Parts: sequence; C-alpha cells; structure tokens
Amino acid sequence: MTLSLGFSSCKKVLDKQPLDTITDAVLWSDPALIDDYLNQCYSEMRFYFEMPYGKDMNLLMENNSTDAITIGDEAFPSWAQTSTSPRFNWMNINGGNFEWWGYPTVRKLNIFIAKMASPSLTEPYRKQRLAEARFLRAFAYFDMVKRYGGVPLITKELQLDGPNEELYPKRNKEEEVYDFILSELDAITPDLAEPLTAANLGRPGKYAVLALKSRAAMYAASIATWSTVQLGGIVGIPQIKASAYWQASYEASKTIISEGNYTLYNKIPDDKTANFRNIFLDEGNSEVIYSERFDGLTGKGHTLDMLNVPWSYNVWNGGQKVTPYLEMVESFDNTDGTSGIIDRNKIAAGYLWTVDELWGKKDPRFRASIYTHGTKWTSKTGPEILDYHNGILVNGIKQTTGSYKGILARSKSIGENKTNFGMLKYLDEVNRALVHERKYSSTDYIIFRLGEIYLNLAEAAIELNKTGEALNAVNKIRERAGMPLYTTITRDLVRKERKAELAFEGNRYFDVIRWRTAAADLTREYHNLAFILDGNSYTQGTYNVLTAKYKIEIVGKVGGNVDPIFEQKYYYLPISKTRTGTNPNLVENPGYF
Repeated sequence: MTLSLGFSSCKKVLDKQPLDTITDAVLWSDPALIDDYLNQCYSEMRFYFEMPYGKDMNLLMENNSTDAITIGDEAFPSWAQTSTSPRFNWMNINGGNFEWWGYPTVRKLNIFIAKMASPSLTEPYRKQRLAEARFLRAFAYFDMVKRYGGVPLITKELQLDGPNEELYPKRNKEEEVYDFILSELDAITPDLAEPLTAANLGRPGKYAVLALKSRAAMYAASIATWSTVQLGGIVGIPQIKASAYWQASYEASKTIISEGNYTLYNKIPDDKTANFRNIFLDEGNSEVIYSERFDGLTGKGHTLDMLNVPWSYNVWNGGQKVTPYLEMVESFDNTDGTSGIIDRNKIAAGYLWTVDELWGKKDPRFRASIYTHGTKWTSKTGPEILDYHNGILVNGIKQTTGSYKGILARSKSIGENKTNFGMLKYLDEVNRALVHERKYSSTDYIIFRLGEIYLNLAEAAIELNKTGEALNAVNKIRERAGMPLYTTITRDLVRKERKAELAFEGNRYFDVIRWRTAAADLTREYHNLAFILDGNSYTQGTYNVLTAKYKIEIVGKVGGNVDPIFEQKYYYLPISKTRTGTNPNLVENPGYF
C-alpha cells in the first residue's frame, strides 16, 4: 500500500490542459490520479499501532505515540510521563492524545465514492477501488465508534450551503454505527480481489473485509453483552442484540479459517520462540491477512526500532520506550502448565536465581515478545547478552557504585527505562535496524493475522455456547506456541490467551474496554523486577550473565507516586468542548463536564 502520493503519473498530468489545475472531469477519469486521491485517504487512516501519521510519514516520534500498546495493562511509556502524572490524566473534557475524529478522511471518501460512477473507467477497476474506499470508510467509523460510541453517520459530501441538520448532525446510536459498518462490509466482499496481485499488495482483499467484520462484530457483541445503555442508545447497545453480533463475528472468522487461504505460521517448528518472533519479520507470510507496508528510508519508513531497542543501543543513547510491567511478564505461563508468577516466598528469602531458572520454562511467546535480563541481542558489534543487573551483592551487602571483580555495579542497560523489560515483538536488530534512527525501519505492520481470527472465533464460540469449537481454536494457537493444550475452556482462558498471543499489537486496551473490565484491570499499582548480581557467583574475568546468580527485588510504583485510576467514564473518550462548542447537536459522553 503506497500511502504517500505517487509520481508515476507526472507525464500524464503535465499533458493535461490547463496545466495549472486538474478539473473534476480529468481527475475522475484518470486511474493514476484516482489512485493518488485514494492513497491519500489510506495515509490518513489509523492502522499502525492506532496512531496517526506524521506530516512526513515519520511515525511514532511523539512521546505519547505508543499509547495503543502502553495504556492497556502491558507497559509504561518510558520517559514520557512524570511521577505525578498517571497515565489516564489526559482523558478529560478537552480530549486527549489517543482520539481520532476522522471526518476529514470520511469526507474525502464520501466524495470518492460518489465520483466513481465515471463511464470512462473499466468496470473491474471501478468496482475494486469503490470497494476499497467503502472498506476504508467502514474502518474509519470503526475507529471512531470504539472510541466515542455513537457518532454522526455521514455518507455523502456535505455542502457549505446545505441544511443545518446536515451541517450540524446529531450522533447516531452506537448500534446504528456498528450496523452500518457490518452492512458495508457485507456489500463489498464480492467486489474485492483475492488472492491479491502484485499491483494490489497492501490493499484489502476479501479476507481483510471478513477480518474487519470478525473484529467489529465482536466489539459490538461485547458492548451489547457488558455495557450499559445511556443517552438513549448513543452509547451502549441493548443486550438483546448481543447474540446476533456474536454470530456475525463467529461466521466471518469461520469463513476465513475454513476456506484455507491462510495458515498459522510454522516455518521453524523446532524453535517455538524463533518461529513466533518471525511471524512479525517474515513479511507477507502465510498468516498475514492484511498488513501496512513499509520500505524504509527510501520511501516510507517508521521509527519503531529506534524508539524501542534496548537502552543505550539507541543512536541517542536512549531506547526502550515501551517498558512492560512485571504484571505483563508474569501473565505468560510456563511450558509445563504452571503459573508464570515468580515465587514470592523465594524472593523474600533472598533466593539466588539464574537466568534459566527465571525464564527457561516461560511460554516461548514471552521470549519472542519481551527482552530482558539474559536476552540474546545482536548489536552493531555482534551478538551480546542483555545485562540489567543494578547492584552487586558483596558479602551480603548490595554495592551500587564502583565495581567488583572487574564488573561495574550498574550495567550499561540501566538507563531511564521504567522497568528492566522491553518490547521485542516487531524489532529486527539484524536485518532492518542496525542503524537505529528515525524512518529507517521497514518492517511491515500486521493489521489482521490468522492468529487473531482463531481467538476471535474462540471468543464468539464461548459466548454462543460452542465450547468445543472454542477449545479447538485456542489449542491451535497454543500448539503453535509450544504450550500444553487445554482440556477444558472458559471465557477467562480465552482472554488470557489473547493477552499472550496478541501482546503489543494494539489490541489489549480495546479488549479490556469492550469487556468492561478496564476499571478493575487498569486501576492498580504496577511493578518492576530488579536484578542484583551475586558477587560470589563469578570470579575475576569469568562473569557470564547466563551462568551468574542474582537476587531479585520487586519494585513498586513503576508508574509514579500516583497509581493510575481508570474511571467509569473512560470507557468512552470525550467528544470534547471544541467539537460540542462547534456543533451543539453533539451530546457529550457521560461523566465529562
């Protein structure tokens, strides 16, 4: 998907008359210009980690730009907030940095959809591009409804001299917005090509439409199942509607899986960690249904690697922007089926651990998704082992300055990061990110993959009392991951599997929102794990991170002195004073004053 305006049609454009303008007649009869217009709409969408594109496509540069993967109970956005600024402080009547009011994009898409009746276009081309535009518009409304609840449904270009009820529209019910999204997706499914040709890579096909339906219907079903209807249905959906939405999600997921065009990635079956990590680095693999394409500095690159490499490996001696909490780490269980929670009695007794004792039995997806003390990392100078020890035990006393037996008391990886964990998923230190600078990253971002679809199916199946299908779907994911299979399944186990499988993919925050568990899940104290090197576990010149022993300490208040509090009103973002002031017909969401 080329999201910046292309230049392939320069000669054609210069041949047009007059040279200083492009008329409607010219624009809507020239496929090159039509594609440029639609590409601009693509560029304004919220795909990549739910965050907006910068003016120069320089992604993820703002300190708040990783909110989609840090405001769920996964991680803290290091060096972005102060000790007195809890992470929900920005949700107020004035809006916030996670909002997206996509009506400028919707307006462009409405114009595009209206103009695509031009008789000069071939029918296959017209149908394909019209379906793409309707897909983007449905996606835009999905991105808004999951943030705000009901929003105005505008499906045509508004004119400045139009009637007031069009220029100052009221909010539709949340149910009506979801119904519009699902009906649009049903309508366009037959018109999108599948499999995609080389010319259409990065554009949605039939299965991308079904994947969006799987996700959007699941969200609507969740709201109907667990929300409270308020403002006459502007937010919330009646519970009686839940079953139909669960069924719609189930059927869309089932179609994707049963038709067999995509398979779970399993190229490295003997190394479950490497296999899972490679899902996100082996572009266009068998699991990827729809992805946002990047090509690095030569065209469209992003900044994920530069921000998230381990501390001190960043070109500015920074990095580790996304720092997972201990709570996220411990949500990954062990390959023998035991809990991933570290034994607190051993910690209290001062037990000395090796890296293998800490992480050796962990779910392979943990080692593929999170780096920490003992993780293998390839720097510019070659392979290394990450070392996060912060202090050395010398005769039972913690030494925090100087060195002991030739080893510094504080390792180089201890920087401004809030925890001793980092986000490894998507990072490619070997092939794509040796130069950790802005816009160098070329790793594609997966919008939909088959792993999510199996979990969407499992969730819908649980709610439809199809427990056998739910169990089978979850076990497909666990088998690929190298985890023991379940013999029974519950709603909680499905949700637990989503957290492990989809960590840092931008889903977790909206999952706890739609389940209406965020107030409990996100209002809490979060913790770090500190590693204290045992001075007796090595001799001069023999220190090895993997064989040395460490006392570990649990450190609280990671997010600052004020623990984050998720209030009930935060289940919807505010419409904001600016918008309600401009359009008095926009009713504000409950709780915002």
